Amino acid sequence: MMIEEKFFPNRERLVQALTNDCASKLQQGIRENGQASFLVSGGSTPEPVYRELSKRPLPWSDITVALVDERWVEKNESGSNHAFIEKSLLQNVAAEAPFLGMKTPHASAAEGEADCERAYSELPRPFDVCILGMGSDGHTASLFPHAEGLEAALDASGSQLCKAIIAQQTEVTGSHTERMTLTLAAILQARDIKLLITGEEKLKVYRQALLGSDELEMPIRSILKQGLKAVTVYWAP
Repeated sequence: MMIEEKFFPNRERLVQALTNDCASKLQQGIRENGQASFLVSGGSTPEPVYRELSKRPLPWSDITVALVDERWVEKNESGSNHAFIEKSLLQNVAAEAPFLGMKTPHASAAEGEADCERAYSELPRPFDVCILGMGSDGHTASLFPHAEGLEAALDASGSQLCKAIIAQQTEVTGSHTERMTLTLAAILQARDIKLLITGEEKLKVYRQALLGSDELEMPIRSILKQGLKAVTVYWAP
C-alpha cells in the first residue's frame, strides 16, 4: 500500500502542516502549468485548514476549487457543501478563486449527472490536490457502504468523473441520502491525495479499513488499497 502517515500530537499542528502542504502543492501546480485545481470535501474537520488557507497570499485566481461531493440540496439549505466552502475557504484573498459546485437545477442527482460530468471534464487535469475525509462508517466523499451506484463509482479504470449516489439512510447520512460524488477514477487523477481524520474513533475505523478488503462494506478501502497513487493520511487526537 502506498500510504504515508502524518500523525500529530494535536490538531493545531495538523492544521498548520496540512495548510502548508496544500499551499505548496498548489503553488507547484501553478509553476508547472500556469493553473491549479483543488478538490475539497465538506465537514467540520477540514474547516480550520480552509480558513487558514483562505488567508494565504496564493494566486487564487489561477486555482480552481471544486467539490469532491455534494448532498442534493440547494445552496441555501442545510448540509450544502457548496455553501460551506463559500463560507470557509472562499473568503479573504481566496475569494478570487473560481469555484465549481456539483448541484444542478435538476430534480435528482441522476438527472444532473451528465451536466456535472461535462463541467468537471473541463477542469485542468491532473488535479493538484484532493482533500478527503472519512466517516465512522468507512465512507469517503459520498461513496457510502452498499449505496446504489457505488460499484460503478468504485471502478478505478472507468472514464466517469461524477456519479449520482443514493445512500442507505443511517445516522451518518441523515436524511440527505441523494448525493453526487467524484468517482474513484476521478480521485485517482489527483497528483496529491490527502486523507484527513481526527479522533480516536476515526483512527480505529482507519485501522479496521486497512485490515479488511471489502470495499463495498468500507469504501475508504478503495482509496487506501488501490496501489496506483500515494495517499497521505493526516491524523491528530
